[in-house]
Amino acid sequence: GEKKNIKPKLNEGEYVFCSVDNIEKIKQLRQSTGAGFKDCSAAIEEAKGDLNKAAEILRVKGISKASKKMSRVANEGVVAVSGDEKKISLIEVNCETDFVAKNENFINFVKEISDINNSLNSDLEKLKKFNMKNTKTVEDNLVSMISKIGEKITIGRAKTFNYDGSKNFNYLHTVVKDNLSKLAVVVSLETSNSSDNLKNFGRQLSMHIAASNPLALDAHDIDKKILDKEQTLISEELKNTGKPDAIVQKISIGKINKFKEDNALLSQAWVMEPKKKVKDILKELSISDLKIKDFYRLKIGE
Repeated sequence: GEKKNIKPKLNEGEYVFCSVDNIEKIKQLRQSTGAGFKDCSAAIEEAKGDLNKAAEILRVKGISKASKKMSRVANEGVVAVSGDEKKISLIEVNCETDFVAKNENFINFVKEISDINNSLNSDLEKLKKFNMKNTKTVEDNLVSMISKIGEKITIGRAKTFNYDGSKNFNYLHTVVKDNLSKLAVVVSLETSNSSDNLKNFGRQLSMHIAASNPLALDAHDIDKKILDKEQTLISEELKNTGKPDAIVQKISIGKINKFKEDNALLSQAWVMEPKKKVKDILKELSISDLKIKDFYRLKIGE
């Protein structure tokens, strides 16, 4: 039969003329690349009907579109957790709006890379080059997701816990879907004990860390830069009090010690029972070989 010209309506006063043959190709290209009608139509025209060439044109356009978006701020997104008691990983994937963080394509992408990340021990360079189920690399999928969704999307922080003789526990706060949330905590407890008491403590400690945001396990592990900054703030605050230097010095020492106590996990007030400290709860469990091996708190936009 004779091929008719079909006029798909686009924006006001704008038409694209394509043969039935081209319509079919546009359909195929949209399915394989996820790009919009207008972009697919222009790419097929530029590639003179060659589908592979058109896909390549779109890929290059997608990369340039994506790189333009990379100067924008992406502090929304999700934290995904994959793994089990022996080995577990967290990974952060950022986007610009909460709306995209709930998009099904975005969620499925993050879920898949979270599992890959756990298998690669949070080696992000390897992760980017790894082939996903659709045979494209994580990096290529990221680029096409940016160009499809129209937002800056980046892979942020990641960490894997895989210690011999330790058990991992986690807590997700503000769950977006399944293993994806806005705030995730993993804590690793070194012990040969596997009682319900221990499991309960592991879960509660994860919740405590989510709420109390400790900077380190112990006061002497707190980053010196953070302490110096705090010391500067305290000095500024006390500068104009008109008190004698010796007293200012004393108050200053008291304040920095309080800061250390409030920000080191072991000396923090236990969230479930604030009259006690975390180290008291640890003692009360009377598990002789128990120690907190490591922990990590990851919150979107922080």
